[in-house]
Amino acid sequence: MIEPFGAGGGPDVVARVVATKLSALWGQPVIVENHPGDRSTLAPSLVARSAADGHTLLISTSAQAYSAAFAENLPYHPLNDFIPAAALTSQPYVLIATTSSGIVSLSQLITAAKAKPGELKFGSTGIGTGSHLGGEKLALAAGFKAQHVPAGPGDSIADVIADTVRGRTTYLIAPIPTALDDIHTNRVHPLGVTTMKRSPLLPEVPTIAEAGVPGFDFPIWYGAWVPAGTSAEIIEKIEAGIARALSAPDVIARLAHHGAEPMRMTQAEFATFVRREAETAARIVTAVGIQLG
Repeated sequence: MIEPFGAGGGPDVVARVVATKLSALWGQPVIVENHPGDRSTLAPSLVARSAADGHTLLISTSAQAYSAAFAENLPYHPLNDFIPAAALTSQPYVLIATTSSGIVSLSQLITAAKAKPGELKFGSTGIGTGSHLGGEKLALAAGFKAQHVPAGPGDSIADVIADTVRGRTTYLIAPIPTALDDIHTNRVHPLGVTTMKRSPLLPEVPTIAEAGVPGFDFPIWYGAWVPAGTSAEIIEKIEAGIARALSAPDVIARLAHHGAEPMRMTQAEFATFVRREAETAARIVTAVGIQLG
């Protein structure tokens, strides 16, 4: 299992939980390798060039689908060079604002952004990532403009959150587990979670839909992909193994500790879901006029 965001991140955590269970189910080692770098394109590039024999999987986030909107700038095609093999988990992001801003609610953020169009800055882990497109979707849905500040080369999500803590950016949409310490120590204020239901990790924080942007729904989700050309028989085995792993009570409990829930989809449903998510990202990119690089 190859993942593109580095040790300790969400995909790494989910991959290692699932890999441990698959090792037991399949009776052979399932190894997780971290290959961050080159704007998170290194890992997908490695998998796209791998043999289509079921021995190499890409474990990634919704960004794999979103990046299809920038396919002409990538060394692979995020949709055509891969087959979605299995859905893994889904969880909300949390919208956080730096304490120094004085913003403690979504309505205050929207008011501040509308008062100074294009001046408020929001951070992300990079152009075309979930944290970026989630921020753009929020601005579109709430009717304001803000300035995007993407992560620098080699910056981690911890670095991006630190920029918000320091006030370099005003707000950020971040995976909940990575933001919890700063929320609990009052270095940032949680304004809302990005799914239609609240997170058990932050039960007192409203959803963005509850807080003033009706219908807003933007989860971060994880999945497993294989190289194009992998046979249906191999994909079926991978799908079945991952489904069994995600149904194990100990796996469910470990994932819940990180605020994640298994996604219950067949391989065909996941493939359709990925295409639909890519189309959603393309609409956001078109509406905002995002350029990669």
